[in-house]
Amino acid sequence: MDYDKIIQKLKSLANQENLNGMARYGINPHNNLGISIYQLRSLAKEIGTNHTLALKLWDSGIHDARLLACFIDDPQKVTRDQMDTWAKDFDSWDICDQACTSLFDLSPYAVEKVHQWAREEKEFVKRAAFCLIAGLAVHNKKANDRMFEDLLPLPITHAVDDRNYVKKAVNWALRNIGKRNLFLNKKALIVAYEIQKINTRSARWITSDAIRELKKEKVQQRLGSKMKEK
Repeated sequence: MDYDKIIQKLKSLANQENLNGMARYGINPHNNLGISIYQLRSLAKEIGTNHTLALKLWDSGIHDARLLACFIDDPQKVTRDQMDTWAKDFDSWDICDQACTSLFDLSPYAVEKVHQWAREEKEFVKRAAFCLIAGLAVHNKKANDRMFEDLLPLPITHAVDDRNYVKKAVNWALRNIGKRNLFLNKKALIVAYEIQKINTRSARWITSDAIRELKKEKVQQRLGSKMKEK
């Protein structure tokens, strides 16, 4: 399926009712056709992996086409410049999250971009740093604990950012690291208690939610079972 046919297909799937619902959840309606994520993932399977096509779809500026680009791109062909260019284009939390947890977290440059983007001021770029951590914690099965230990100071540094999309991503990153294994669970809880001492509104929100989840009996049992399986 070529670019023109895909754009035609996307336009045929436009759904105003879905778009109205997305807007209520804070998804940017600009250049958005309202296509469900399930339809886009199904279409991505039909298309297959195609880096060149993904770049063209992103450049279309169509929200749904950009999501589709995240699903069909090849993470091993993604470049540093591409990651920076796409990150600057992030204008909605869903685009940011899908790019980071469906594509960029599988790139060889993921950790490098975490540190770079965490220093950025733009809200969705900074969010992207912590979405990457959340994605890495789930998808990078080969990463050692030290990599995540080295990332844990970032939630402490940036827990004072009260912007909604940043603090939610900081929380997400901390929780996902803490749910990777028992060792990192303890490390993440230590960090959460450190953040709690900051005593700002954002820090209190981040830590109360993270501590509650990381100490849940189900989480502790699951991580304990994983350890026994090794």
